[in-house]
Amino acid sequence: MTMYQRAAQFAPFAALTGHSAAISETARLTYKKIELSDNECEMLNQRIMLLLAHLNEHPYVSITYFILDTHKEGGQYATHTGTIRSWDEYEQRLTFDDGAQIKANVIIDIKGDLFM
Repeated sequence: MTMYQRAAQFAPFAALTGHSAAISETARLTYKKIELSDNECEMLNQRIMLLLAHLNEHPYVSITYFILDTHKEGGQYATHTGTIRSWDEYEQRLTFDDGAQIKANVIIDIKGDLFM
């Protein structure tokens, strides 16, 4: 018997397959979606309307939005910065020049030169 074969006899037994993955998943943090006040919603709606009014100018903006977690309750916040290419009225979705798409119902903040 080779040394490798002998060592394999004493390798740890993986009785709890997937246990470390389950622990990692439990430890992964998620956040609750921020509920905007009526005043904050109104301000955000005004920013979206201003953005859409200047869509032909392809404004450069930073949009902070919520990404729902597919495995557990909550999600993460992300910010995407770039030039807006189009607005899909039916899907209520903004598309950036780089192809990124963000639905209006997950946006919590929009920043850019338009809003100064």
